[in-house]
Amino acid sequence: MKVLKNVLAVAVLCSVSAYGLADGHGKVHGLKDSANKTLAVAWIKAAYTGQAELAAMVKENMAAEGVFSPPRYVGFGFLFDPENDDEMVVARVTPDTPASKVLKAGDTFVSVAGVPATRENRDRLNFRGKPGQPVKAVIKRDGKEMPIEVRRGVISTYNSKDTALNNISMGDPEEWPVDRHEIDEVIGEGNVVYVVSNYTETEEDTGIEYTERVINRFVFDDAGKVIWAGSMGEDRFVLEQQGYTITR
Repeated sequence: MKVLKNVLAVAVLCSVSAYGLADGHGKVHGLKDSANKTLAVAWIKAAYTGQAELAAMVKENMAAEGVFSPPRYVGFGFLFDPENDDEMVVARVTPDTPASKVLKAGDTFVSVAGVPATRENRDRLNFRGKPGQPVKAVIKRDGKEMPIEVRRGVISTYNSKDTALNNISMGDPEEWPVDRHEIDEVIGEGNVVYVVSNYTETEEDTGIEYTERVINRFVFDDAGKVIWAGSMGEDRFVLEQQGYTITR
């Protein structure tokens, strides 16, 4: 599912032209008077264009101490290996989350709430629930099966530059580019720049087309490097366009 690609792309750092902003009437507003706006626009364009382009942008233009703040969510705080189609292997565990107390990178899920964690059952595995609600599962670690219980919680994290680059590297470069994208608005004052954009993508398995609007906020240091970046999107809207429902 390509939505995962956007999560690994540091929660969707969107795209626009590096030299101008087209409004709904096709007019172009110059951005050359603001180095921060220009960089924010180029950064977002790279995120929609390709994995290598985004990685190069982050390496060159994020400060060494820079951080990225992904959108908050209710969950556990781990990611599956997107390259493994046969098993549900934990690729990364976010520090200081419910999952960090139980899971380790390399753990393989055997079952979730009694349902075998096979490729065929992935859509049937129930990880949903209220904050604090436990999810029982069986994992395999070092060749041995063991039962675990993870309680859902609010996940609010700050990723370092190295973590952001690692997240990007986990994506599939062949599936990276989006179908279409537009910029709705770019606003900047001082060292803070907001970019509002939207993109259109097609879900790989079903062929269903969906759109998402994203707001990105960049904070720059005096040297013009990104020291903080964050985004807010429409995850629920994306799922609903593909026929998914959210239940308690």
